[in-house]
Amino acid sequence: MDLSNLKPAEGSTKTRKRIGRGQGSGRGGTSTRGHKGAKSRSGYSKKVGFEGGQMPLQRRVPKFGFKNINRKEYKAINVEVLQALAEKNNLSVIDVDVLVNAGLASKNDNVKILGNGTITAKLEVKAHAFSKSAQSAIEAVEGTVVKL
Repeated sequence: MDLSNLKPAEGSTKTRKRIGRGQGSGRGGTSTRGHKGAKSRSGYSKKVGFEGGQMPLQRRVPKFGFKNINRKEYKAINVEVLQALAEKNNLSVIDVDVLVNAGLASKNDNVKILGNGTITAKLEVKAHAFSKSAQSAIEAVEGTVVKL
């Protein structure tokens, strides 16, 4: 055995279809394109979303609404959650890193503190935004609010 008698495995290779090589090949004439129509012509390329002249789906489906590209998304966290977190971990300062470590937000989230629930601990809270009720609730127990 040497390099001169190596062959690929049985059935692993196929001969390619040679089209447009005359009538005797069995694939001459229309060269597997059929008769007439756009697909038989040279230079044909199907447009994205084209459905053979039928009204395309993206034009049939009704459109509505508005998507503001400048919208800022916030991860909402209530003051009662801050209270529970402060009691559990004995904290006086709560910032985004603490919330990320607790699994309440991801590191890329903008955090907004909302005022649902009660808070009794005096906390320094650092976040990207605060609702008025949350800010007043934190300041009512002599805590401080720091916007990042």
